[in-house]
Amino acid sequence: MGKQKEKTNVMRVLDSKKVPYESHYYEADASLSGAEIAGLLGERPERVFKTLVTAGKPGKFYVFVIPVAEELDLKKAAAAAGEKSVSMLPQKELLPLTGYVHGGCSPIGMKKSFPTFQHAGAEKLETVCVSGGKVGCQIELKPEDLQRVTGLKYADLTAQRG
Repeated sequence: MGKQKEKTNVMRVLDSKKVPYESHYYEADASLSGAEIAGLLGERPERVFKTLVTAGKPGKFYVFVIPVAEELDLKKAAAAAGEKSVSMLPQKELLPLTGYVHGGCSPIGMKKSFPTFQHAGAEKLETVCVSGGKVGCQIELKPEDLQRVTGLKYADLTAQRG
């Protein structure tokens, strides 16, 4: 996992709230899938989460945190957010809206606070991994700490495999 590197905004937020976490680093490569990143971290894919940002009604944005090997079900996401529909935020709009780049987007420490939802079942895990705020960095923390920092709600968010 490598040695401690520079502090990210995510780490500064967690430190300011006295939330314990562990940082993990991997060789940054934008072509890596979430499952490959989980493998590099030595973690099961169901413990490593990706952060997706969607748009609902004009001016309304929502954050969804789901396992890296899963796909977001937009109908379930809209229902969780109380919207008729949501759509994925275009990649070029991610940095100006959140302060994070694609592949390094974290539910912690965005420019503004948005309603955040994590896939149900995460609350039963001992720890979860989310982006540390930059490509090549993951933060491991307890689900209840992630919930406390982000105000997230749990919901069924992923597409059924079949």
